[in-house]
Amino acid sequence: MKRKVFLLINTGTPDKPEVREVRRYLSQFLNDKRVIDLPWLARKILVNMIIVPFRAPKSTRLYKKLWTDKGFPLLNNLNNLVEKIQKRLGNEYLVLGAMRYGNPSMEDALRKIKHLSPEKVIVFPLFPHYASATTGSIHEYILNEIKNWNIIPELKFAGQFYSHPSFINAFVNQIRRYEPQKYDHVLFSYHGLPMRQIQKVHPETDCKLCLCADKFPDHGSFCYKATCYETSRIFAERLNLNKNQYTTSFQSRLSKNWLSPFSDKTLIELAQSGAKRVLVVAPAFVADCLETIVEIQDEYQILFKEAGGEELVMVESLNDTDEWADGIVTICKDTD
Repeated sequence: MKRKVFLLINTGTPDKPEVREVRRYLSQFLNDKRVIDLPWLARKILVNMIIVPFRAPKSTRLYKKLWTDKGFPLLNNLNNLVEKIQKRLGNEYLVLGAMRYGNPSMEDALRKIKHLSPEKVIVFPLFPHYASATTGSIHEYILNEIKNWNIIPELKFAGQFYSHPSFINAFVNQIRRYEPQKYDHVLFSYHGLPMRQIQKVHPETDCKLCLCADKFPDHGSFCYKATCYETSRIFAERLNLNKNQYTTSFQSRLSKNWLSPFSDKTLIELAQSGAKRVLVVAPAFVADCLETIVEIQDEYQILFKEAGGEELVMVESLNDTDEWADGIVTICKDTD
């Protein structure tokens, strides 16, 4: 019997790029009260009667751009990481992969763990920066599921790793392959969040007045915005970029009340100010997905060129590289 279980978790993807499957995936994802933090009835009406019916067909067209003979990249990378990490950790651990939404499901993973009754379970959410809608959702789901088990194993959650040397080194080495000094500007683009979710982390400090863009604040430990800016500063220092050579921005917004500056508008402004070649890094994503492959490489590329830019290059994420697999093992052992 395996004494320990190491559980890797990412967000998820539909099973297939078909409207029915995308609708099912979006319904599960967006009905999570931590993702859309509205009262129950308001969330149900908004998600099930407005967002999902109108968004599913459009999202399906986008997912078709990602689909290959092997399926979706996010799932392929997860499966490959599980295999590589299992080899590195050896017989002491059973390594499992799951998606918070969709398949392979967390429900199935926890069922396996319950059957095995291991001594310890280490949960590794594949999100560098803590957010209630990502890491927080995973924590809540697992704690709710196991609370009634007869045998509850020792449970440890790997914390946010945005500043962990293994993550920083792996991503910096990935960026260096693109020779960032040859570009007019480097854009660090992070997934956006509603401002109200950021404000909940430190209600005593107005997010709009916070100076986390300039330095890490005392209240910033679990503030998604503050930790994103800190990641950019760490990367910039390691890459020898001065303040004029890079910008931090936020993508995938659903309204104007999300974290800003917005990545699409920032790229347009860079092009209009004379930047011809821009390198985009997406440090919030450890695996390439819809937000990087389609949103940045395709959609932002068009916006940038229409505004006068010539070349927009996206740094490939960590995905299933050997260095990242080694890095995850190091973080795992630090957690253990």
